Amino acid sequence: MRLLPCCLFTLSVSFAGLGQAVAIAQSAPKPIPVKVVVVAMFEAGNDTGDRPGELQYWAERDHLDTIYPLPSAYHDVRMNADGELAIVTGQGTAHAASTIMALGLDPRFDLTHAYWLIAGIAGGNPQVISLGSAVWANWIVDSDLGYEIDAREIPSDWPTGVLPLRKNSPFEAPAEPLAGQVFQTNRTLMDWAFHLTQHVELPDDDHLKELRSHFDSPAAKQPPHVIEGDEVSGSRYWHGKLMNDWAQQWMTYFSNSQGHFATTAMEDTGTLLTLQNLARSGKVDWNRILVLRTVSNFDQQPNGLDASSSLSHQRIGQYGAYLPSLEAAYRVGHAVVAELMAHWPQYEKSVPAASSSIH
Repeated sequence: MRLLPCCLFTLSVSFAGLGQAVAIAQSAPKPIPVKVVVVAMFEAGNDTGDRPGELQYWAERDHLDTIYPLPSAYHDVRMNADGELAIVTGQGTAHAASTIMALGLDPRFDLTHAYWLIAGIAGGNPQVISLGSAVWANWIVDSDLGYEIDAREIPSDWPTGVLPLRKNSPFEAPAEPLAGQVFQTNRTLMDWAFHLTQHVELPDDDHLKELRSHFDSPAAKQPPHVIEGDEVSGSRYWHGKLMNDWAQQWMTYFSNSQGHFATTAMEDTGTLLTLQNLARSGKVDWNRILVLRTVSNFDQQPNGLDASSSLSHQRIGQYGAYLPSLEAAYRVGHAVVAELMAHWPQYEKSVPAASSSIH
């Protein structure tokens, strides 16, 4: 077969383009392998050197000194040479979802073997947990998706004006959660993390003792400690004893009575939905996700106050156990990070379970 000059020119250009593409691929830097991603939700000011938010102790104590700009997200990425990375999502489910997706799709990072530690503060159910305590969550249920009728207009036999979507009354059976409304983390990994951290010493002081003395529940009066519990998550910040009752029922309803409501937070369903989607595309491992929340405040009023008066004191940085809860999040979360880092060849290959030996 005889090639015409124009065909020869086309072939030469094609081979040249192929060679150039190969050269570019060979010269492109390999993605940075990430061992652990710490997910914080807010920072009070600067990342280091001032009054802390959820990122600062991680940034300072774990020397997350390398900053990778991430303009498509709420916050830049911080990382150290050991493979530990941290990100701040911003408050609320929308910020969380967009930030985690920006990180998950960034070609600079290899997240396929990374463990994800969501570590932040939360409101606590005083019937289950005390101020300054840490809670590993298995069930995370969204609190935003639903119908709502103003409390002044609900039928007299309804316990709440908040209804599941597609239902005609509160807690109408059977529960039919929408995609992205209910999440369950890897139970065996959570149990492993709990057994690793259950004896971590958490800060306590006279101020915390005085605050918890205004609650009648035996659980609320305990010093800070580590437990397993479950989370109601949503961007709407609610407060009060009656809302606490609703949250307990909401968790029971959507978890088929398997979940036990302990904490309320604002971002985790957004983060988890994004991680679930990234896992479907093979970019992250769903079985390597942990949710840790620490109690900065109770989700309801103490004895002697009504809900609105109590709510007026609930502001970031002013929570009664604000600094102790930040310290608890770092101490408990870091125990897990340190174990993973110290024995990475083992944990890179296989996800630990509760029966795994802890070094």
